[in-house]
Amino acid sequence: MYDKPLFLPAGDQAVVVELGDDISPETNRRVRDLTVAVDAAAVAGVYDLMPTYRSLLIYYDPLAISYSGLLEKLENIEKNLNEASLDSPQVVRIPTLYGGEHGPDLEFVARNAGISTDEVVDIHTGADYLIYMMGFSPGFPYLGGLSEKLHTPRLQTPRTEIPAGSVGIAESQTGVYPVASPGGWRLIGRTPVKMFDQNKEPPSLLAAGDYIRFVPLAGEEEYLDIQGRVESGDYVVSRDSIS
Repeated sequence: MYDKPLFLPAGDQAVVVELGDDISPETNRRVRDLTVAVDAAAVAGVYDLMPTYRSLLIYYDPLAISYSGLLEKLENIEKNLNEASLDSPQVVRIPTLYGGEHGPDLEFVARNAGISTDEVVDIHTGADYLIYMMGFSPGFPYLGGLSEKLHTPRLQTPRTEIPAGSVGIAESQTGVYPVASPGGWRLIGRTPVKMFDQNKEPPSLLAAGDYIRFVPLAGEEEYLDIQGRVESGDYVVSRDSIS
């Protein structure tokens, strides 16, 4: 994490605030602090914020505020970040059925790691993964904390469509596909929970700063039971607060 942030122009209507050159919980926390603080300040002309692993992209209207004027306000906000408060993070428990048609690459991941498929599931479900940021597609979480044991290369040829809810691994990352889309991640399981629902507010089940814990399901019957409850609106995702 930098001692002082870098302010970089991004065209004539945006500025990037870089807070570090590493991907770490500390730098990402600073990004989220700054996002909350800038949003709360309601700076005239600022109309969109896009937090990432280590920086914040700020869109603004140059007819409402000049670049130099915006930098002055941002520098002042950044100096007082300790006054910004974030909600306490939560651990969102995502029920997941591993292997079979839902996780066709589970055996490959196991062979690549030199372990059994049961060990892959044990390792994958044994950690809380920090949600660094959201992106790629609506509701897609970029997670940190995957065990090095499970680092696995992407598919050489991406699939043209991956079902919504698919849980995958690509290199040093793991994640969940919230909507059906093409992708090259190794699929190890699937959750029946809807990760993104445009009819809800907020539409995304997850938010940056929270954590995911994947919870293994016993089998297809349990998967279908939760799927039915999700469709009927009777299923509530479990969330644990972190003090």
